Amino acid sequence: MRLVYGLQPVREAIRAHGNRVDWVLVQQDGGPKLDALARYAGDQGIKVQRGPRGDLDRRAAGGRHQGALAGVPDLPLVGVETLPLHDPRAPGEASVLMALDGVMDPQNFGAVLRSAVALGAAAVIWPEHSSAPLSPATFRASAGAVEHATLCRVPSLPDALRVLESRGVTAIALDAQGSVELGELPLSGPVVIVVGAEDKGVRRPVRQACQHVARLPMSGTIGSLNASVAGALALYEVLRQRQQAKRSSQQTDPAQPAP
Repeated sequence: MRLVYGLQPVREAIRAHGNRVDWVLVQQDGGPKLDALARYAGDQGIKVQRGPRGDLDRRAAGGRHQGALAGVPDLPLVGVETLPLHDPRAPGEASVLMALDGVMDPQNFGAVLRSAVALGAAAVIWPEHSSAPLSPATFRASAGAVEHATLCRVPSLPDALRVLESRGVTAIALDAQGSVELGELPLSGPVVIVVGAEDKGVRRPVRQACQHVARLPMSGTIGSLNASVAGALALYEVLRQRQQAKRSSQQTDPAQPAP
């Protein structure tokens, strides 16, 4: 069981796990949003408690809880060998995966998780070491999106990328000095986008395990982006390219529906 706090994270945890949520604690006299959350939890058969703000402050250990805490089932982790290569939500479409290298900030980690879920990444991969932990701060930064993500924590990111390569997945590291723009690469097959920390970028052993090192087009005076922004832009480019290819295919398909 793990602790989740914040209005939206608690709401998403209830939406994802239903009555498997062990308990919900809301601040007494917290206002209509907290009252609505308490009713929603109660409707799912979850035990709802109310308490003074001081109790929530102590249990959240200083976290920004917005008057809502919950005891939620632990997140399941999957192995890299079992990651889906085709999107179950879109039959026939290859998966896009996201991998993080050295992202230590829980806010960045959570924001990447949110972007990954919103933009259709099939899973998020990160190493056991040199990474932010899955913590209440990460859950809150993801605005609850972590509850809907497929998560894969690996002992070695280079080894994981080599396993994915053997399964037909193309690994693309993002780097401001990349030899090619991301949009110039074919992105229709299974791909994993590898994002590093803003200050250090993708480490050399990880880059060497990738098939491409690509850059995002930038015309401003800032030469780098944080992990969450870079990851979101990369996922958007994959989505844009695939949707464009789908539209082109539909326009050139000679088969027309019967009138």
